[in-house]
Amino acid sequence: MRPVGGASKRLFDILVASAALLLLAPLLLMLAAAIKLLNGGDVIYRHRRVGFSGKYFSCLKFRTMVANGDDVLRQHLETNPAAAEEWRRTRKLARDPRITPLGYVLRKTSLDELPQLINILRGDMSCVGPRPIVAEELHFYGDCAIEYFKARPGVTGLWQVSGRSQATYEERVNYDLQYVRDWSLTADLVILVRTIPTVLNTEQAA
Repeated sequence: MRPVGGASKRLFDILVASAALLLLAPLLLMLAAAIKLLNGGDVIYRHRRVGFSGKYFSCLKFRTMVANGDDVLRQHLETNPAAAEEWRRTRKLARDPRITPLGYVLRKTSLDELPQLINILRGDMSCVGPRPIVAEELHFYGDCAIEYFKARPGVTGLWQVSGRSQATYEERVNYDLQYVRDWSLTADLVILVRTIPTVLNTEQAA
């Protein structure tokens, strides 16, 4: 299967990610040092996601959660029905007990996602694309999952610049499918430009 955008999109990804890594290298080192100093443990969090052609890859992020995050989340959902319903609908929590104080800042500014530039160079992800999801989320796509598999997941995408905090999961799926069906290099450039004010508007941060 040939990914959406083909060689032109891949070349664009490599050029943008390489330039961004060079420009942001000092910031990346500073953030890594801050995480290590304040939180200890691993600096990078690796999470198994499913992407192009249904292949799994390790999605990289700066660690923003406590070390035993999965246990903390499970206990929180078991004892908080409202949070459990919020998680079921959106796969997110407005008040996530797993997130550290520094992690909260990184997430609000989307700086936690900078290591995904490495995912782009590896060919796991694209600058722009559908959201990288876990296998348990595929059922939300139903028979349209085959369309999701046509594109590399993106560091940013249509849903991120369309009111990402307010979007329901069904709306996010629709954004992903719309992106795959209507892809163009011009659309990628527009989404990248729109990502800048979206990131600066921390009220919309994921």
